[in-house]
Amino acid sequence: MSDDGRAKRQKSSGDGAVIISKRERITELESEIAQLRRRVVQQLEGNHEVLPVVVTATVDLSRVDTSIVTHISSFLDTSRELLNMALTCKSFGWRKPMSTLNTSLVEEVARQAVCSRATGAEMSRLPQCVSGTMTWLSILHKFENLSSFDILLGEGVEYLNGDKATVHNTGSKICSAVSSIYNMRIGSHFAEFEIIDANSGMPFIGIVRPMPGLNSRVFFEEDHYFIGNSNAYPDFLEQRSDEWGVGGVHACEYFCGTGGMSWTSWVEDEDEEEQTLLAWQGREACLPGDTIGMHLNLDEGTLTVYKNNRRLGVMKDGLSGSYFWYVSVWGGAAISIKRGEPPRA
Repeated sequence: MSDDGRAKRQKSSGDGAVIISKRERITELESEIAQLRRRVVQQLEGNHEVLPVVVTATVDLSRVDTSIVTHISSFLDTSRELLNMALTCKSFGWRKPMSTLNTSLVEEVARQAVCSRATGAEMSRLPQCVSGTMTWLSILHKFENLSSFDILLGEGVEYLNGDKATVHNTGSKICSAVSSIYNMRIGSHFAEFEIIDANSGMPFIGIVRPMPGLNSRVFFEEDHYFIGNSNAYPDFLEQRSDEWGVGGVHACEYFCGTGGMSWTSWVEDEDEEEQTLLAWQGREACLPGDTIGMHLNLDEGTLTVYKNNRRLGVMKDGLSGSYFWYVSVWGGAAISIKRGEPPRA
């Protein structure tokens, strides 16, 4: 029993030494923390003689999977930010040879972003094949810019404050702006156009055939518009493709000044192939600040007009084939485009 008591006393004494050692270490750490805090305070107060505290760490990126990157990317707003993320580290931007993914982590995030945001009709207008130079990042970039004017035709049409969704006229000529990213081939499509300024001229809003080979520089020093500009009709018709289909309405527009409707098949000297500023049931003029909704339903072949979410009526029927949205501006007019959904009845 006495031996047991001595053993216990010795063990207890050893424990006390350990406790004292731990307390001393804690005191040392607290002192170091206090010194670090003082240095930080001195830095914030402008004492540049104190060297900054640099903390380095090694992160095992092999543990970063798609779900983590997807969560991180939810805080990123644009495809450009995702691109910057891909350029930051090859573990994000390069496809891993041993990975089950056929794409990089950032590419997978971009794919998920497109699939979660785009409607069925929008997906049909985006590139279907991801190969070569086509990536999900570029597809996401196209999706983000579906509602923008990427083709400017004529002298004096410019983006307003650098916004590609808004154009205005700065000269004395009639100019046009086309949203060629938004290719409407089938189904239902809706866009809203806000008249920001009219000055001395109200804009035209309409649909026009795709003409990817049209040389915009030819029209730089001239007036440019799609209906009534007979000198340009041969150039337009040279761009004809199977995508146009068999329909004869190659351009159709709404004039915000009077509410009149015009359409054309770009055939000269045939009145039945071009009608301008027609009265139609629902015709109504607009003012600056109004929003014009255009609903192109290619299943029914109709173009319906809304004014400030109020349905004016079907402006044109018999439409088929492929179209782009466009606007023509003159007299200082300014107008914007954005995607939307047709107002409910």
